[in-house]
Amino acid sequence: MALLHEACEKWGFFQVDNHGVDKKLMQKVKQLVNEYYDGNLKESFYESEIAKSLKNKANISDKDWESAFFIWHRPTSNINEIPKISEEFCKTMDEYIAQLIKLAEKLSELMCENLGLEKDCIKEAFAGSKGPAVGTKVAKYPQCPNPELVRGLREHTDAGGIILLLQDDQVPGLEFLKDGKWVQIPPSKNNTIFINTGDQVEVLSNGRYKSIRHRVMAEKSGSRLSIATFYNPAGDAVISPASKLLYPSHYSFQDYLKLYSTTKFAEKGPRFESMKTMVNGH
Repeated sequence: MALLHEACEKWGFFQVDNHGVDKKLMQKVKQLVNEYYDGNLKESFYESEIAKSLKNKANISDKDWESAFFIWHRPTSNINEIPKISEEFCKTMDEYIAQLIKLAEKLSELMCENLGLEKDCIKEAFAGSKGPAVGTKVAKYPQCPNPELVRGLREHTDAGGIILLLQDDQVPGLEFLKDGKWVQIPPSKNNTIFINTGDQVEVLSNGRYKSIRHRVMAEKSGSRLSIATFYNPAGDAVISPASKLLYPSHYSFQDYLKLYSTTKFAEKGPRFESMKTMVNGH
């Protein structure tokens, strides 16, 4: 619990090894995605506008060197609508996602406990009318002849909640910003799952668990696989900081100074709590 809290509060990204998701199933997901890319997407990617621009040595700062598609799983699935998708791919992905949702919910419960909230706080905040939204961005970052001219994926934070990444075990590229410096994330050996928290967790935690900027570098050495599953709020979910975590608000500085004069050398946390109580009329 302490390790998880430190990872969320000080880093915003971390790896989970003993996650309970079947590792043979994870291996099969990666194999099927690679086969699908090779059979249906690879050729068209290298004939695309971005690939042609790179051949002409153009510096491409407003596009991403990636071949990707998105699968919705919850509340409704669109996996059968993806062109040339096999029954085996659909069945394997469904099994994988069912296990991954359990992991996402477990992580959300532990985060809530660490924040001093009811364990279902994130799950309920994300639920909306039909339960949390779950989707997967399936991406390949193809081998790139001129990686200095383009990003695999430009710098960004994730908009949603908890992101669970099954990534390549050989080709690097993922980087996170920590204390003003880019930290290189190595490929995931032994099917660990890489986690990062999105903007909605930052809002719900009142800024304690911040979303972190990250990017993917284009690589000359090989094509990088990325299967990122998003455990997100439903579209109609209404998001606010958990009321227990909100700083006091709408108080006069004079009232604060009165309390401060008797508690100056004590911890500030209880002082803030006292102000919240006073503001609420108690």
